[in-house]
Formats: sequence, C-alpha cells, structure tokens
Amino acid sequence: MQHYPDARSVVRALEPDEPIILNRPHAAARAARFFVEKFPGKSLYAVKANPSPDLFQILWDNGITHYDVASIAEVRSVRSVLPDATLCFMHPVKSPGAIREAYFQHGVKTFSLDSSEELAKIVKATRDEDGNDATDLRLCVRLRVSSEHAALSLAAKFGCDLTEAPALLQETRQYADWLGVCFHVGSQAMSPFAYVQALDRTRAAIAEASVVIDMIDVGGGFPSVYPGMEPPPLEDYFKIIHQHFYALPVAYNAELWCEPGRALCAEYSSLVVKVEKRRGEELYINDGAYGALFDAAHVDWKFPVRALEDDLIKPEMDFAFYGPTCDDADYMPGPFGLPEDIQAGDYIEIGMLGAYGAAMKTDFNGFGAAERIIVTDEPMASLYDGSRSRPQADNVVNLR
Repeated sequence: MQHYPDARSVVRALEPDEPIILNRPHAAARAARFFVEKFPGKSLYAVKANPSPDLFQILWDNGITHYDVASIAEVRSVRSVLPDATLCFMHPVKSPGAIREAYFQHGVKTFSLDSSEELAKIVKATRDEDGNDATDLRLCVRLRVSSEHAALSLAAKFGCDLTEAPALLQETRQYADWLGVCFHVGSQAMSPFAYVQALDRTRAAIAEASVVIDMIDVGGGFPSVYPGMEPPPLEDYFKIIHQHFYALPVAYNAELWCEPGRALCAEYSSLVVKVEKRRGEELYINDGAYGALFDAAHVDWKFPVRALEDDLIKPEMDFAFYGPTCDDADYMPGPFGLPEDIQAGDYIEIGMLGAYGAAMKTDFNGFGAAERIIVTDEPMASLYDGSRSRPQADNVVNLR
C-alpha cells in the first residue's frame, strides 16, 4: 500500500480519476489504546463498522483482543486474520448453521439472544454428536433500551422488553456457563445519560430475575466528532458507566464490556473525490450514496470536507453533492461548506469515513472502485489527539 503525507500530496502525485480511500493506521491505533487504557472493562470491536482485515490487525496490535461479530462471514473474516482473538456472536437472530459453524469450527462460545426461540436454537445447534448440551456457553440476553440520546436509533429491531427479561434470564441461566446482559443505546450517543437509563433498566431486570449475572455489556453507541455533533469527552461516558455498573446486583467478579465500532474506526479513513461537474450550488462528484457516502445521503449525516486546491481564494458557501450513478437518490444534501470558486476538476477530501464508509460501498452502476492509500497526517477531527478542550461545565455532574 502506498504512503503519502496527506491528501494534497496524493492528489498532486496521482491526479486520480477514481475515488481514493485514505487510511490512517496511527489514528486507529491511538483510539484502540485509549479504550484499552481508559474503559473500565473489556472493549470488543464491532466489526460491522469497518470489516477491513488491515484494521483488525491494527486494533489487535494495540490491545483489542475481543471482536463483536454479527454474521458467520464476519466470524470467518476475523478468524482468518486473528487466530487467537475472542469472537462474540452478538447478533440476536442467527441461523442454526451459522451458530454451529461458529461454535464447532471457530471456537465461538459467546452468543447473544433476545427470545426463548433463539435460546433453543443456540442450545440445539451446539449439542455434540451424542445429543449432549454444551457446557461452556457464554450467553448474553439483550435488553431493549431507549435510543433517545442517539443520532441513529437501534431500539426497534432487537431486545426483549423489561417485562420479558426476568423470565428469559432465568431460562437462559439453565444453559449458560456464564450469563450476561447486553443492550445498545443507539449509534452516536450524544450524552452519557443514555447509559444511565439503560443500566437502570438492567438493574430492574436482574433484580426481578434473581439470577447470578457474570457480565454486563453496555454495547456500542460511543460517539465520534462530526460537524454539528461534538460529544462530551469519552472519559465522562466511562466514568458514569463505571459508577452505575458497580451499583448493579451482579456477581462480585462480574465483567464489564463495551462494543465500540464508530469510536474505534471513524478517524481511520477519509475519502478523496473529484468534482466532475458544477451546477450552481450542486457538485457532481465520483462517489456517493451507493459508495462510501451512504450515510450522507440516506440518514443526512454531516461529514467534514475540505478542498484540496491551492488556487481557490473565495470564501466558503454551502453545496450539495450528487454521486456518480444515474439514480436521483444518489444525492447528499449536506450542506457542505467549500470555497465559492470550486469547479469541475477540483478535488475534495471528505473526512471521518472510517466508520460505515468503506463498509457500505457497492458496485452499483459500475462505480465503486477505490484505491486505498496510507497517509500520515491527522484526521479532520479527533477525540484522541488532545486538540479538544474540555468544556468548563461538565454536564455529567448533574446526572449523578
């Protein structure tokens, strides 16, 4: 993989006609060390956020030993790169074949579930040839919690209700060598209070079930920095989670887990695109809704942008983007602030695309090719480089 100092040097050297993904291994390594050193428990990388084998290795080299996999394809992918990693199959609805292969071929012991039907499926799929139940299952009951503090909700599809959780915990305890409770507060949680509410629901479920709990998994939701979305320091999230975890009625040696995806990989990648045409306040670029900019089109996500030309002298104005396909839905409203004199042939860097950017790319309409290059400059925003000053008012204090 080629190495360059930054996006401008890439454009000067290559003058690319296709989009280029710029990877920053040092940014992913720094994020991994931050979680390993500061989160008061075990951090599992949520593979769906960016399934790059190169990224798996970077995270492993910097202390991330557990991986949240959501499909048998992710199980195979991580295992092929990291033979010693601990894989946790945290999708609550799995096929029997996927469970069987994960358990018997890849050594997966940890599975998530949110119903009695899924529990029965896991128990059956992991029985040995003589029909004996597995004795080493580590099972996690997923609880439905609110996503009101998150930019993207994950409250509708998975998780058992609080009224159902006690009975399901009691049933699961009969088959689990090790029992956990997990939840997900939604993607890009903008307040630590999201975890307070979820842990309060967890407390109620455990108290009603009266079973021994060996692990609490607070899931993902840890944010990154985007235009208009600047979260509190991650240390505030960690501190309040730690405080409320220790107040739960769990085993004395119970473990605390989390599943960061976006927070570990958002700063890993950016994207260089070329302006193919300008129509007023609209720029036609060579990546879009069916490529790395899916979120910019479909969930109105704002990404930082910067022009890579040296001769643009006018002040910024707001632009919208059209992607390269023939589909009208290939549209990103932004607004994206760029110099007023930008034109066809100019290049733009779009930042913070390490999470769900490269992972969402398709080959629709024949587009989708993107070379990957390593750059050594800093990402366009960071929670980990010390550049963000802590606000004078700490809103976490008011929640204790």
